[in-house]
Amino acid sequence: MDFQLKDKVVIVTGGAKGIGLGISQVLSQEGAIPVIVGRAEKDNLDAVRMIEERGGRARQFVAELSEPAASQQVIQHIAKIFDRIDGLVNNAGVNDGVGLEHGSYEGFMASLHKNLVHYYLMAHYALPYLIKSKGSIVNIGSKTAETGQGNTSAYAASNGGRNALTREWAVELLKYEIRVNALIVAECYTPLYEKWIQTLPNPEEKLKLIESKIPLGQRMTSVEEIANMTVFLLSERSSHTTGQLIHVDGGYVHLDRSL
Repeated sequence: MDFQLKDKVVIVTGGAKGIGLGISQVLSQEGAIPVIVGRAEKDNLDAVRMIEERGGRARQFVAELSEPAASQQVIQHIAKIFDRIDGLVNNAGVNDGVGLEHGSYEGFMASLHKNLVHYYLMAHYALPYLIKSKGSIVNIGSKTAETGQGNTSAYAASNGGRNALTREWAVELLKYEIRVNALIVAECYTPLYEKWIQTLPNPEEKLKLIESKIPLGQRMTSVEEIANMTVFLLSERSSHTTGQLIHVDGGYVHLDRSL
């Protein structure tokens, strides 16, 4: 299927690793130009190089998005080069374990900046260009907002905010025909997930236990499966879909896990 994304400029925050890299790769395969925004220049350049070696196009910008001024600077740079923005994927963030019992005000607020505030700021500064292109926004979110997890109050709150902003923006931007959707991730095997598993006493046993609770196929969701749905939501192939929280999770959140 042609997603009609050829030459479209799509910003992907956290686009150099894991889910973000998968999204960047699929966008490039569809002829779009992913603009990778991340804090580590080496990772960004490695991702661009990988895409170019496979015949695609990509650009990158270094930014620490937890700093509020960075979002405006990034959008200004991208607009200066391309004079257009056709899509925004808000993806950057980290489950940083800022809980209730042992957390702090400072840690909670810092986590909100890492995981939620830049979602708003990137969309805010990109909006004039998205209005011109009638582009679309996809917010990547996590099951933690719906299921809870324990010891991650700030991350759960951020993801609740992502879900709420998705529906709020979908309403506010109807008049511009800008579609806004969220893709909710449950158990997706990324390098960060691998790093976390390896910190546990019996990582292989723990992974098998987690997989056994995923109803469809008793397996982890792949990065490519997340990326494929994200690119679909960015494309005109999903032209009458807005304000939706799409779960690509093998039924983890909504189906009985005893299945």
